[in-house]
Amino acid sequence: MPQPKQDRAIRTRHTILMAAAAVFEERGYQAATISEILTTANVTKGALYFHFKSKEQLAQGVLAGHDQSLTVPPQPCKTQELIDITMLHAHRLQTDPLVRAGARLTLDQRADGLDRAGPFHHWITIVTDLLAQAQKQGELLPHVNPTESAHILVGAFSGIQAMSQATTNYQNLPATVTALLQHTLPTITHPATLTTLDLTPPTWPAAEADDTDADEEGTERTATQAPATLN
Repeated sequence: MPQPKQDRAIRTRHTILMAAAAVFEERGYQAATISEILTTANVTKGALYFHFKSKEQLAQGVLAGHDQSLTVPPQPCKTQELIDITMLHAHRLQTDPLVRAGARLTLDQRADGLDRAGPFHHWITIVTDLLAQAQKQGELLPHVNPTESAHILVGAFSGIQAMSQATTNYQNLPATVTALLQHTLPTITHPATLTTLDLTPPTWPAAEADDTDADEEGTERTATQAPATLN
């Protein structure tokens, strides 16, 4: 495929996904219609069906795409890396419509016929892996089961973000996520590691919400930030 044609196809697919995200976020899966997504995207029916064969495929595209840019700089302390990626996800819920739509679809119990388990499995895998690495480095308490703790943390975050959306449209999400971590980390983290952790959200890159390939180099913490305490 010639490069200009390929680039145009990629842009069209992204336009359709963002339109679907906007409609799913506002209307939910059941009430959303292909016609409404077509109108929002301002593309032809043929263009939409070239990329997505059904409303279910559109929803799966949103679910798959909403966590594509969830990378943070690796940290020597894997518990800190877990904090950073959690804070990044909270930030994206505030700024990225694709992430918000994915979160709504994941928790939409009226989305009959839509497999909503993928994002949960994805996040549990990420958190389990980081906790397992933290455990190997002696950062966790001896009793901790990384898989069990991952299920609890992912479930708790899902509830926190849903409550934040309903009550403040995500405005208080960073503060409530910080509180969640302050309550949960002391139950699994070695005291010597707790004293080193920084719960202050990093400085995020500006104007990244509409860029699905956003560069994460700006997520390094600055030396002037005062760490939030776990005590």
